[in-house]
Amino acid sequence: MTKPVILVVDDDPDVLRAIARDLRRRYGQDYRVLRAASGQEALAALNELQERGDPVALLLSDQRMPQMDGVGFLSEAMMRFPNSKRALLTAYADTEAAISAINRSQVDYYLLKPWDPPEERLYPVLDDLLGDWKASYRPGYGGVRIVGSRWSAETHALKDFLARNAVPYEFIDAESEEGTSLLNGEALLPLAVLPEGERLEAPAPSELAERLGLRTSAESEFYDLAIVGGGPAGLASAVYGASEGLRTVLIEREATGGQAGTSSRIENYLGFPSGLSGADLARRATTQAERFGVEILTPQEVRSLRIDGPYKRLTLSNGSEVSCHVLMLATGVSWRKLPAPGAEQLAGRGVYYGAAMTEAMSCKNEEVYIVGAGNSAGQAAMYFAEYAKRVVMLIRGDDLGKSMSHYLVERIEEHPTIDVMLHTEVAACEGEDHLERLTLKNKKTGEEQTVDTKYVFVFIGAAPRTDWLDGVVVRDERGFVPTGPDLKDHHLDGWPLEREPYLLETNIPGIFVAGDVRHESVKRVASAVGEGSVAVHFMHRHLATL
Repeated sequence: MTKPVILVVDDDPDVLRAIARDLRRRYGQDYRVLRAASGQEALAALNELQERGDPVALLLSDQRMPQMDGVGFLSEAMMRFPNSKRALLTAYADTEAAISAINRSQVDYYLLKPWDPPEERLYPVLDDLLGDWKASYRPGYGGVRIVGSRWSAETHALKDFLARNAVPYEFIDAESEEGTSLLNGEALLPLAVLPEGERLEAPAPSELAERLGLRTSAESEFYDLAIVGGGPAGLASAVYGASEGLRTVLIEREATGGQAGTSSRIENYLGFPSGLSGADLARRATTQAERFGVEILTPQEVRSLRIDGPYKRLTLSNGSEVSCHVLMLATGVSWRKLPAPGAEQLAGRGVYYGAAMTEAMSCKNEEVYIVGAGNSAGQAAMYFAEYAKRVVMLIRGDDLGKSMSHYLVERIEEHPTIDVMLHTEVAACEGEDHLERLTLKNKKTGEEQTVDTKYVFVFIGAAPRTDWLDGVVVRDERGFVPTGPDLKDHHLDGWPLEREPYLLETNIPGIFVAGDVRHESVKRVASAVGEGSVAVHFMHRHLATL
């Protein structure tokens, strides 16, 4: 098994020896640490690694080098190894160049010289970068093999499930030589081949999860705190609740991270100057929650809720029941379906909802269409532009900046392969076994045009999944849940306590709401995390009265 490579580049021999020494001391057991004395020498080494198919985990380059500086090298290196982590080693005077590199060249981080002591100033940063790289690394061995059709919705669902749950897998086209060999005759597709050799024909994600050892059943019947939804709000409640002594269970229907977990890049989250992917944020938060003893059930879905005195009783999709003193609703929202003829039939076969990053490599040299004007759509456009020949954003309104952050609008407008079509919506999706073309309609002129494409990614609207609360928890006309001061007098006709509902509390004492599912919430990751953590304070106040 070939060890992944860490390549360090510096034209100063003493610095190069010192940084390589520190890297080998920390990472030498799991990685090969290679050295290069110039950008050109490093690119030559990367060419050889690419020819051999060797994985490259991290590129660490000095900024000030003759002929080719660090930013120039890392930009060139990204073309060869786009998934490798990239960091600059800079002097204090070069911090402006480093920040510019983060903004323009997608450098992941910069480190200042001197880096002594490395235990404080070097290793923590590189541990995070390498952890992020390992979470998305697909070595092609030791994991699940999925045999199926490129244009199968069921195959896409399994790939997406495994990717979002950070389960290593390899996709094998059923028509390839290896795929034909694995099928060994007739088999229902998609076929999942587990590491031990067990074969599952056309499994549902829940069946595959059980075989892989993911937890889908609760260990106990009662918890202090139950959380429904594993997005940023739910994970924040889990971390703060469990760290303050509450026995906590988190129930997530798909994968932790929620809708935010599918974001290709979150750049304005405090404390991450180079941004991080939604998958990275979900992985970090999930690990943090598990470290505090949170029990995470996924994939698992809550079907109903009933109130029994001070207890909240949840019925799960497997028929079991979980009870709690305090309940957090953090179910988030789903993307609305594209309201165009043919979209439903082609879902998962060219029409995708959310970033669907599992499809990115297939988009190479293709024209990709993005429907939506929010930050998620903008980040997806930037992400797919790394792979696709051209990315076209379809916007119903007249201004991209109305619902998108200013920094992202600037990036999109400057990007050479991203085009924006205003006043435009999808009128139809067409294709046989997969998407082949879109009919686009200009809302102002009524003019229609047909474009050839195999990929459209949809980021429109927000639909809360709250039907299971009907008759118990008050919802607004769109299905969002009002809390605290947003509750009207008629909502509280059955309120049994002398106190008024707390800030994030519903019409039922001890049931709280945080994140996108809350009425009039701010649709940002940071606000969801803030609500999820603040709610724990009110939970303790409620528990103290029981």
